[in-house]
Amino acid sequence: MQDEPAPRRRLPSPHRRGFLATASGLAGLGALTLAGCGGGTSGRDDAKGDGKPRRGGRLRAAFAGGGASETLDPHLGNLFADVARAKALFDKLADYGADLSARPCLARSWEPNAGLDRWQVALRDAAFHNGKPVTARDVLYSYRRIADPKRAFRAKASLEPIDLTASRAVDRRTVEFVLKRPTAEFPNILAAFGAYIVPDGAEDFDRKPVGSGPFRLVSFAPGRSTVLRRNDAYWDGVPYLDELEFIVANEESARVNALLGGQVEYAHELNPTTARAHERGGRMEIVRLPGSTMQAFAMKTDRPPFDDKRVREAFFLIADRKELIDGALSGAGQLGNDLFGKGYEYYPAGLPQREQDLAGARKLLKQAGADGLRVTLDTSSVAAGFTEAAAIFRDQAAKAGVKITVRNGSKDSYWSDILDSGTLCSYRSGAMPIESHISQRLLTDSTTNATKWHHRDFDALYQQAQSTKDDKARAAVYERMQRRLYAEGGFLVWGFADWIIGTAPAVGGVDREAPANSLGWARFDKVWLR
Repeated sequence: MQDEPAPRRRLPSPHRRGFLATASGLAGLGALTLAGCGGGTSGRDDAKGDGKPRRGGRLRAAFAGGGASETLDPHLGNLFADVARAKALFDKLADYGADLSARPCLARSWEPNAGLDRWQVALRDAAFHNGKPVTARDVLYSYRRIADPKRAFRAKASLEPIDLTASRAVDRRTVEFVLKRPTAEFPNILAAFGAYIVPDGAEDFDRKPVGSGPFRLVSFAPGRSTVLRRNDAYWDGVPYLDELEFIVANEESARVNALLGGQVEYAHELNPTTARAHERGGRMEIVRLPGSTMQAFAMKTDRPPFDDKRVREAFFLIADRKELIDGALSGAGQLGNDLFGKGYEYYPAGLPQREQDLAGARKLLKQAGADGLRVTLDTSSVAAGFTEAAAIFRDQAAKAGVKITVRNGSKDSYWSDILDSGTLCSYRSGAMPIESHISQRLLTDSTTNATKWHHRDFDALYQQAQSTKDDKARAAVYERMQRRLYAEGGFLVWGFADWIIGTAPAVGGVDREAPANSLGWARFDKVWLR
């Protein structure tokens, strides 16, 4: 999720996660007790001289939504609006910091055994909205619900390394996770997208969601509005706001006009052109979250024509990435190289930057018997730059003899529609560690596998990487996996951009360093109205 003129900033690479056990340091390792989710405020407005936080008021935040099918089930969420609501109502055991390392939330500490196949997690003294304490039973219920083979919750693939049958509650506030294999970066599992903790037995989320988060539900109208009230007993500090309202506005122009007209104080996902127009006008504050979004086209590798890797490689060579960035992102992005996570730990920065090679693309298509190829590209105005990028790529493909028909889909159902239907689609992704991207999108059983990349040997390499204690050896396995994706994967990653948010001048405390999907993004419990 992204943006800005030529990329002057880049997400810091979390080259070493200080809390993790290394092969040489396991022998004397004790429990790792860590600071809470709130952390510092170095990236927030108050650190920029915006004054002390104030309490009170209702902040109205405009997000693109998912229509009447929206849900408050935190394990089902897939849209940014879903995640923002979920993190207001619920907590995870951990979440990703600005450097994409796992930071503790409901977990107070975690401690591995010498073999890295058992981890004990101690819980904070936290309570749900109904006053009941968050216990080990709630954690195990939540994870077992996510892992239910009859359901398709997004975090399921991330939790796969855990043997949830063998895992147990040591006592009320201690969970022992038994793993199927040694996992050196187990805390990333605790921070997985969608791995929220809910009360034991909870199912009725849309009517009575009970979480441990900083806000409680007042009302929920799917596709329209969600009103929340602060949780005065929140374990990580009482929110500054009295109330928080999420308002659904699918069109960017509607979000901008609502912000300028005083109907909302926070507008999520603005495009670079809008940001430039209002950056110095004084009517709104522009917040750029660096390195947040991968911009891509997703090719389904299990069906024609993209079941032939020569066709996929030809499409890699068709793309003029700079033209896509200039046209779809107004020049506000970095070149993509067909891999997720530029600048993140394990990213293979040494691979050659792909450039447009129309002659090479034609040659590959001819070898594949795909001369005169016709293909439909699914896109939607659901995200900034999608329709523009689709039109640009259509014209680029025509120069290689490929006829692309652009098909615009519904904003309300686009993300669910493209998971299984079609062959080629516009795609984007928010920030997460590379290993989480792999587990959620590239394993045979991943529930959000938009490219239908199904290779058991690739799955085995991922398990090998997880089980490798030595940092360098683990990085080598991840590089091997990504070199394969670079050669024959289904993601044509053409760019990376910042994520842009607009706020009213009266809003303080918005984190300016946290990529979308990370802990500091949409932390409305730390935001205030001046």
